[in-house]
Amino acid sequence: MRVEQLTCAIGAELTGVNLADAIHDDGLFAEIRATLLKHRVLFLRDQNISRAEHVAFARRFGELEDHPVAGSDPENPGLVRIYKNPDQPNDRYENAWHADATWREAPQFGAVLRCVECPPVGGDTMWANMALAYEKLPEHVKAQIADLRARHSIEASFGAAMPIEKRHALKAQFPDAEHPVVRTHPETGEKVLFVSAFTTHFTNYHTPERVRFGQDANPGAGDLLRYLVSQAYIPEYQVRWRWKPNSIAIWDNRSTQHYAVMDYPPCHRKMERAGIIGDKPH
Repeated sequence: MRVEQLTCAIGAELTGVNLADAIHDDGLFAEIRATLLKHRVLFLRDQNISRAEHVAFARRFGELEDHPVAGSDPENPGLVRIYKNPDQPNDRYENAWHADATWREAPQFGAVLRCVECPPVGGDTMWANMALAYEKLPEHVKAQIADLRARHSIEASFGAAMPIEKRHALKAQFPDAEHPVVRTHPETGEKVLFVSAFTTHFTNYHTPERVRFGQDANPGAGDLLRYLVSQAYIPEYQVRWRWKPNSIAIWDNRSTQHYAVMDYPPCHRKMERAGIIGDKPH
C-alpha cells in the first residue's frame, strides 16, 4: 500500500490496495486504520467492489447504522443511498459543512462512501480538519469555549422542509442532542472543534461570566457560534476530492467535517455510504 498525502492539513490517497482484501486481511486493515487516524480522510480509485463487500469492509470499523431520512439499500442494511436525480428538482438542495449525525447522542465514528455514478465535471466533496481548526483558534476564544455545550438538531436540518406533523414526529424520535463545543478525540486525545450546520445554539452560554444583561446573550452567543461554524470554511484546513465511478472516501467523522458541492445540475450523482456507529462525545 502506498500513501500520497494530498494537502498539508488533511487527506491522503491510497494506491496498490483493494479494500475487498482488507475484509479478511487483519494486517492490511490495521494499516488502513492507522493511516486514517493520521490523515483523517483516505481516498482510493478503481475500487470495483460489490455492495456486500462495501458493507463488510465498513463493518471492520464497527456496526453500521441506517439514516431515518435517506433510504438504505434493502439487501444491505446500513448502506445509505444518496441519489440525486435531475428529474426531481425539489431534491436538488445539498449541503453545508457538517459532521454526520451529530444530532444523535452518539454521532458516527466515520463512513465509507463509494461513487456509483457522477457527472463528468462537478459534484466534488470537501473535507476540513477540525482538530487543526481548534488548534489555530486564538487563545482567548479557546478559553471562552472550553466549557460550552451546544444542541444539534435533525428537526432544524433534515426536518425543516417536512410538514409540521412529520417534523415534530422526527424530533420526537430523535430529540436534539447536546455535545461539548470542544470534544476530545477518543483515540488521539486531540481537541476538536465540534459545531457545524446541525448546531442550533449553546445551552450554557447565559452565565454571569459571559452576559452582563439579558440583551447580551442573543447576539453574543449567536455571533460566537457563527464564528466557530465558519472555521470549516478556511481553505488551509481543507482537501477537495474529484469523484469518478468506483472511487471511495473513508473518513474519521470525529475530527472532520465535509461538504458536498452542488454544482452539477442537471446531471445524476449516485453515492452509497456505510455509516459506522460512534461513541458519545466528551
